[in-house]
Amino acid sequence: MIEQKQEALVSILQDMKKVVVAFSGGVDSTFLLKVAVDTLGVENVLAVTADSETYPTSELEEAKQLASHIGARHEVIETSELAIPGYTENDKNRCYFCKSSLFDHLVPIMQEKGFKNIVYGVIADDMSEFRPGMRAAKEQGVRGPLAEADLYKEEIRELSKQVGLPTWDKPSFACLSSRIAYGETITQAKLTKVDKSEAFLKTIGLRQVRVRTHEDIARIEVEPQDMQKLLANHQRVTEKLQSYGYKFVTMDLVGYKSGSMNRALS
Repeated sequence: MIEQKQEALVSILQDMKKVVVAFSGGVDSTFLLKVAVDTLGVENVLAVTADSETYPTSELEEAKQLASHIGARHEVIETSELAIPGYTENDKNRCYFCKSSLFDHLVPIMQEKGFKNIVYGVIADDMSEFRPGMRAAKEQGVRGPLAEADLYKEEIRELSKQVGLPTWDKPSFACLSSRIAYGETITQAKLTKVDKSEAFLKTIGLRQVRVRTHEDIARIEVEPQDMQKLLANHQRVTEKLQSYGYKFVTMDLVGYKSGSMNRALS
């Protein structure tokens, strides 16, 4: 079954001929870039990474290393989500504004360099979740080959492992704005606070971690097996996150859940 899906992915990319890959360096876009390069050849694929206020600082260098590992052509562009009208208000359409802006930057690159399509790392899991960014992709004709091939996250991890990608077991990540509660204004100071907090938590051995921000409250999400580790370091964690500006530091007993802020929209 998984082999048939991979064959479908290859066929989809072959039909596209020349693609610009919106490349974050995450599990999905890294696998997409690898298959695109293997299928179409280096000269027919361009990876583009958007460096902005909402992109975790640790991810840019890793994205560069991953593109080099794959042997892909890679460009980094500067963008600013905080400058997008409607973005900082942080309503439920935040991701729509973000993706629209990203694709606005990628379309001219595609046209100027003679490419045929823009692709991004949306996957089959996303089809059943609230993802307003998919509307932006549809409006601008941006394709999601992984979703079109019906590939799910665990299948992408397995295939990534088979082809030797170091991201096969990389923790999931998302833009820093996804940590801030809907309706709460997004600012550079808040994004920096989240970035520093998550970077610190990783130093104590927590791999999959989110610091969800509700005004002055940090709601930390980790996987259930890491809860004891977090509790064992509760004093260090509390002091460090309070030094970054949080007044209250809590642990979510449900544990890490992708898109957990969307529960507030139900």
